[in-house]
Amino acid sequence: VGRASLGSLSESVSVFDPEPLAEIARELSDKLPDRTPEKFDVVDKKITAVDGSVFRVLAQIAELAWLPSGEGKSSCGYRLHAQFEVFRGTPSRIDVTSANPKGEADERRVLEKTVEPGRCYLIDRGYEKYALWNAIDGIGSDYVCRLRDKSPYEVISDNELSEEAKSKEILSDQIIRFGTPNSRTKPPDHVTRLIIVKINPHDSRRSKDGQSGPSSDGYLRIVTNNLTVPAEIIAALYELRWTIELDFRIIKQLLGCRHLLSHKPGGATIQMYLAIIACIMILSLTGKMPTKRTYEMISFYLLGWASLEELEAHVRKLKPKVD
Repeated sequence: VGRASLGSLSESVSVFDPEPLAEIARELSDKLPDRTPEKFDVVDKKITAVDGSVFRVLAQIAELAWLPSGEGKSSCGYRLHAQFEVFRGTPSRIDVTSANPKGEADERRVLEKTVEPGRCYLIDRGYEKYALWNAIDGIGSDYVCRLRDKSPYEVISDNELSEEAKSKEILSDQIIRFGTPNSRTKPPDHVTRLIIVKINPHDSRRSKDGQSGPSSDGYLRIVTNNLTVPAEIIAALYELRWTIELDFRIIKQLLGCRHLLSHKPGGATIQMYLAIIACIMILSLTGKMPTKRTYEMISFYLLGWASLEELEAHVRKLKPKVD
């Protein structure tokens, strides 16, 4: 197509519907092979990591939309809520809200409204909410969630630990009941299981600039509604949650989406789905997650700066696809 005026591009985000792009992303993702390792075969659901990340709009738009908050900072931006299929390497769903995680933009509320059956959701302690857990369990899915260090609960029974679980620093596997006799919050309406893993303690007050995350007392508490999978598998599932951070890193740094081009939700959603489609297509072509060099070569080819033969030669030099 020919060049379009900036005014036309500005109007396009209000006219174009991002849903067709979402459908294209889903179709492309379904064609990718599921590379779930054998040890996770006992989990009969799609293993899905969930998290949110803030994307800032361009500085010029931020200055027009909001008054500066000092030191060059601005509160203008959006939060991307992503659900990431771990062993396909692609997001299965994204939702865009305001950057302020309150009300309808609260991560727990967004996930509660979008849960699907047949999934195993891997979530961090920011998603600790009984109503959310009830919604996941009620629709026929599982959750594996990190628990805050001081969440109150009562131990109902202890499950026996295998030798493999003990070798993984797992200290206990228990059936628990949340809350206290004086608690006003209703506990989950289903049976909950708590697995405690020994980890290195961490005090954020003593870390450099206090930017290393919340403190930990040295015990990783993982709560789940899955009562049959071995404790060591539940602990391994939670470790997989960090794969979504790699996905955000690819979208922000490699695909150039650290800042959003549009200050409208529709435009932000379109930009995110275009980045995801590009990521899926590179993964389909090369059999691995995008790297900076591969992304550059494809860009050069589309710009006419590299020939198809040069692009194919680059792809052949990559590591073989993993079956």
